[in-house]
Amino acid sequence: MTLDKLLIEFYKDNGIPENGGIDKDTFEMKVLGMNLKLPNPKFRKKMIHIHDIQHLLNKCDTSWKGEGFIAGWEISTGFWKYFPICIFSLWAMGYILWLHPKTVFSGFKKGLNDIGIIDLKISKSDFMKMEYDQLVKITRKESTIEMGIIQWFKFLFWSFISQIIFLFPLILIIIGILWLIK
Repeated sequence: MTLDKLLIEFYKDNGIPENGGIDKDTFEMKVLGMNLKLPNPKFRKKMIHIHDIQHLLNKCDTSWKGEGFIAGWEISTGFWKYFPICIFSLWAMGYILWLHPKTVFSGFKKGLNDIGIIDLKISKSDFMKMEYDQLVKITRKESTIEMGIIQWFKFLFWSFISQIIFLFPLILIIIGILWLIK
């Protein structure tokens, strides 16, 4: 089946607006029991199909557990190189490490042996015509990487960075309170 048909099904199954919501000015996200309505910047609209294709490739839903796997996978495949969209992945990784650390780790581990969707440099229209089996084939690396010391260091490094990004607002509040107390 082609990716365009799979994405339509994915959006329907996960309650996501048509085309991943690229026509909307905001998107919603539930965090700590609160529904946040966030701006939908141009760079996110341009890249959301890549993120959604990653969900298809890794057979993940849009629960926090599924998003955790994808966040770990994205960081492992080098998604961190693409600023500013990488902030979303690092924030998600930081948040979901508190909820589902094993899932984030599993995504990171799988990503060591995959080529990131974004690194394929394929246009959206070409992705939409692509068969799922072809996607699986072109995202697999030829050699397998196991979790060694270097990979553990990378995982811990990115976990630390993701915590800084996730906790940044809290850090600012604490600094502000300490400054006011002086």
